[in-house]
Amino acid sequence: MNDDNLMIRDLPAEERPREKMQNLGPEALSSSEIIAVILRTGNPRESAVHLAERIISHAGGLRFLPEMSLELLQSFHGIGPAKAVQIKAALELGKRIATTLHVDNMSVTSPHFVADMFMEELRYKKKEYFKLILLNTKNKVISKEEISVGSLNASIVHPREICSLPMQKSAASVILVHNHPSGDPTPSQEDLSVTRRLVEGGNILGIEVKDHIIIGDGCYLSFKEKGLL
Repeated sequence: MNDDNLMIRDLPAEERPREKMQNLGPEALSSSEIIAVILRTGNPRESAVHLAERIISHAGGLRFLPEMSLELLQSFHGIGPAKAVQIKAALELGKRIATTLHVDNMSVTSPHFVADMFMEELRYKKKEYFKLILLNTKNKVISKEEISVGSLNASIVHPREICSLPMQKSAASVILVHNHPSGDPTPSQEDLSVTRRLVEGGNILGIEVKDHIIIGDGCYLSFKEKGLL
C-alpha cells in the first residue's frame, strides 16, 4: 500500500484527523483533514483524507470548493447524497458566519468595513451580484438586500428598485455593492454610468447613495474613496 494513501485506521492514533482535532484543536488540521472529519470514511481504495485532497484539487483549490455542486461532489466514489449535503452545509455555515458577524446592529464606519462584510460571500462568484445595504440615520445596518444577478447594466438595476426598498424600510441612505468575477474591482464604463444614474435617482427621491463598493478577489474599490460619486 502506498504510504501516501494509508487508510485512516492504519495511521497512529495521534495522526488520525478526529483524534488530532481532539488533542490539538482544529487549527492543527490541514484543509483536507478537516473535510475528512466531515466525511468520516473514504472508499475501499482511499482514505477520507486522500478523497478530500482529490476533491479540493478537482475544485481548483479550497477557495473554489463552495462552487462545487451536489451532483459534482457525488461523482466522487465514496460520496453519496448524505455526505455531499454535509460538505455543502459546512461550507454554507462558514460563509454565513463570516458574513453575519459584521451585520447585526453594526454601524458602517468605512468602505473597508463594507468590503469586509461582503468579501467572502462575493469574491469567488462567477456572476455579478448586485447588493444593497440599507442604513438608518445613525449609519447602522437595517438590512442587506439582493437586487439582481448578472452583468451590471441599466436594464436590470433601476433607480425605482434602489429607492423602493429604502422607503419601505424607512432607510435614510444606501450603499451599493457588487462584485467583479474577474477579481479586478476596476469600474467599467457601465459601472460608472449606472452609478451616476442611481445617485441622481436617489437624490430626486430623497435617498442618499453613500458609496458604491466593487468587490474583487481579496480587494475592493470604493467610489467614494476614488472621488467617483
